[in-house]
Amino acid sequence: MKLREASALKQGEGAFNLSNYEEVSKQFSWDTIHPQFSWHRTNKVNMAYECIDRHVEDGYGEKIALIYMNGHFKETHTFSNLKKKTDEWGYLLKSQGVKKGDRVFVFLPKHPDCYIAVLAAIKIGAIVGPLFEAFMEEAIFDRMYDCEASVLITNEELLQRVPVSKLPHLQSIYITDNIEHPIAKSIPKLVEEVSVNGEIVEWVDLNDGMIIHYTSGSTGKPKGVLHAHRVMIQQYQTGQWVLDLKEDDVYWCTAHPGWVTGSSYGIFAPWLNRATIVVHGGRFDAKEWFEVLERTGVTVWYSAPTAFRLLMDKSDLIPDYSFSLRHILSVGEPLNPEVITWGVEKLNLQIHDTWWMTETGAQLIVNLPSAKIKPGSMGRPIPGIKAAIIDEEGNTVHPYELGLLAIKKGWPSMMKEIWKNEEKYHSYFVGDWYISGDLAYMDEEGYIFFQGRNDDMINSSGERIGPFEVESKLIEHQAVLEAAVIGKPDRVRGEIVKAFIVLAEGYEETEELKKEIQTFVRNKLSAHAMPREIEILRELPKTQISGKILRRALREDKDVDRGTDTVDGGTGPTSVA
Repeated sequence: MKLREASALKQGEGAFNLSNYEEVSKQFSWDTIHPQFSWHRTNKVNMAYECIDRHVEDGYGEKIALIYMNGHFKETHTFSNLKKKTDEWGYLLKSQGVKKGDRVFVFLPKHPDCYIAVLAAIKIGAIVGPLFEAFMEEAIFDRMYDCEASVLITNEELLQRVPVSKLPHLQSIYITDNIEHPIAKSIPKLVEEVSVNGEIVEWVDLNDGMIIHYTSGSTGKPKGVLHAHRVMIQQYQTGQWVLDLKEDDVYWCTAHPGWVTGSSYGIFAPWLNRATIVVHGGRFDAKEWFEVLERTGVTVWYSAPTAFRLLMDKSDLIPDYSFSLRHILSVGEPLNPEVITWGVEKLNLQIHDTWWMTETGAQLIVNLPSAKIKPGSMGRPIPGIKAAIIDEEGNTVHPYELGLLAIKKGWPSMMKEIWKNEEKYHSYFVGDWYISGDLAYMDEEGYIFFQGRNDDMINSSGERIGPFEVESKLIEHQAVLEAAVIGKPDRVRGEIVKAFIVLAEGYEETEELKKEIQTFVRNKLSAHAMPREIEILRELPKTQISGKILRRALREDKDVDRGTDTVDGGTGPTSVA
C-alpha cells in the first residue's frame, strides 16, 4: 500500500488551516467569519446559494463538485451542473406552489438526486426534512405527520413505504423516476416541460428555518430539531479548522443526509468550502469502500467508529490499494483505543475524534489535526465555544471531577427550536448552559473525556435510538405484553439494542417468535432500531411508586425475574443475535 506522506504526525505546523489553537481561542469572534459569505456584502442570505451558485459566479463552475460511485458505476457533477439541476428542481417546486417555510421531505438513497433535492428545497426557502433511506412506515409517519409535511420527494421504490393516506397535510409527491405514476409526479418528465425563468433563489434571514432532523429521546416520540440558515457560519468554519479542507481536497463523509452528520458535514461544510465530495451508494462492503477511497482519491475522510471496526476485520485487503488520505475523522460515538491504533498502524494516520449533537448543528469539541491527541479524549472546544463540566445545580466542577458536559449558549449553529415543542426546547438549558446529557470530565489542559450518558439513550453504530420508541413498537405486537429496551455493549457497533419482553397470555417463548418480533420492529421502524437480542422475563423491574421501568436494573442485571420456563428448561436467558 502506498500512502500520501501527510499525516498529522508528519505535516509541518504551517500546513494546517488552524495551527495555533491557544492564540486563536483568545481573540476569536464569530463575527469575523461573516466576510467569507456573499451575504456580508449583499444582505441576501441562502445556504444553497452559498454552497453552489456562489462558486459558479466566482468562476469555479467547471470544478468537480460531486463524485458518485455505486459498485463499478461512477459519475461526476460540476458546480455548474448542480446549479442547473437545483435551479430546475427549485423552479419546478415553486411553479407547483411550494413556498418559503413549507416542509419538503426528501426520502431518497445516497444518490446525487438526494443532494440535489435537499439543496433545491433550501434554495426556494422551504424547510427540508431529509429521511434516512432505511426508515420504515412508522418512522416516516411520525416525522412527516409531526412536521405537517406538504411535499415529498422520493422514488417509486421508497414511496411504497410511505403511509400517504395517513398524512393529511401531504399535498404533492414527486418521484425521481422517469415514469408515469398514479399518485406521484415525475420530476424528469416535468423538468422537460419547463424552462427556468426569473429568480430561483428565495432570499431569507439568517434565522429563518432551513432543515429539520428528528432525534430520539429516552421518552416520547422523536423530536424535530429545526436549524436555521445561520448554521452555515459554524459549518463553514469547522470545515476549515476541523476537516482542514483545502481547495484540492476530495472529501468523503460516509453518513446519509437523513442523519445530521450527512447533511451538516456531507453537504454543507464541504461545499461551503468548495471541496469535491464523494457519495457512495449501496450497502456497506469493506472491499467496495477501499475501492472508493482509491478510485476517487479521497484525501479527507469522515466516518464512524463502527465503520472503522468493520474495516479492521478486513485489514488484510489494505495492501492491495493505494490511498491518497491525509486526514481522517470520526463521529457518532467515542473512539476506542483499538481503532486509533489500527489507524496509525494500517493507514499511517491518526483518527481524530469529534463531538457534537443533532441539537448543536455543528462540531463543538474536537481533536484538531494540528494538536496532540490524548487517548480517550474527545478533544477541546473549538475557538468561539465555551464548554464546562457542571453539577446538577449548574456549578462548574473541578478538573477530573465527573459531571454534565455543558456548552455556553449562543454559538451560530445552535438549534433554532424543537418543532412545536417550546417546553422541550427550554428543557435543554440551565441558565446560560446547554446541557448535553453526556457525562464527562475535563483535565487541566481543557481536554474533555466522555464517560457515558446521563439518560437511557442507546448509541448503536453512531445512531441515537430512543428506548421508548422501540418499546412502543414492541408492545404493538400481539405476543408482547410489556417491553423494556437497553443498550448492550458490542465490540463492532458500540451498543446493540437489547429487548426484555414479558409475553402475553397464550404465547410461549420460541426462537421463531423472537425472530418474528425482530422482523416486526425492523419493518415498522428501521433496521438499526431492531432488537438484536431478545430476552423473555416473567416481569420487568419497576419502581414501586410510579411503576416506571428500571432500565438501570436491566443493565446491571439486578432484580430481574427470568423464571424457569425457557425453551431448553434452563434458568438462563435465551438470546437471538
